[in-house]
Amino acid sequence: MDQTLINRIVEAALLAAPQPLTLVQLNGLFPLDAPAPDGSVQAALDTLQAECEARGVELVEVASGWRYQVKADVHPWVARLWTERQTKYTRATLETLALIAYRQPITRGEIEQIRGVATNSNIIKALEEREWIRSVGHRDVPGRPELLGTTKGFLDYFGLKRLDELPPLSELKDFGELEPQLQFDPESVPLAASASLDGEIAANDSEHDESEAASTPETHPVEHDESNEHHALADDGDSTGAHHEQQ
Repeated sequence: MDQTLINRIVEAALLAAPQPLTLVQLNGLFPLDAPAPDGSVQAALDTLQAECEARGVELVEVASGWRYQVKADVHPWVARLWTERQTKYTRATLETLALIAYRQPITRGEIEQIRGVATNSNIIKALEEREWIRSVGHRDVPGRPELLGTTKGFLDYFGLKRLDELPPLSELKDFGELEPQLQFDPESVPLAASASLDGEIAANDSEHDESEAASTPETHPVEHDESNEHHALADDGDSTGAHHEQQ
């Protein structure tokens, strides 16, 4: 089969698919009686990736496979296609997500001990509904608490292939720096079909949580609730407007 045709087939499949495609899935596009030559699909990916050098989109490999996404330098203009209110995250949400990402597998109790404040169940629920975290087992201690870890969806959303691509924790002096360094701001997140939001976590929290966390010893059991952060869940639709090369 002609390599040019293989390139066109792979490109069309990546643009048509609603999620990233793996090398196995791309090879599966070709029937058993007429398979693509060995290495030709990978060669097509390499060619298509190189052809994006001067374009407004790029072909990247994330945790779930290969996808086209809008390049960061043109993102501000493309993002104007979607006028929904930006997703904003409370400090509590960022801290919880970061602890799960860097310390996984981790229990909710361990998160609370590190943060020094009780974790509102809505935070865990919202991160699970967004498919950024999931249960990966149970700690073998009395009560068998649930262990939490991140998902491929988390890696896909932030344009990562593996967890070791996260910036070193030693570079983060404070959890308040997580937003710019980990690109939690949706304006800096690659637009792609697999990176969509079904709701928003509104940042209505006060500074009360931060002062409580600073004054509560990490080694003591947490007795209070995080309700003073006053964060709310709002369903405002897809804030990224993610969609392949049509972005």
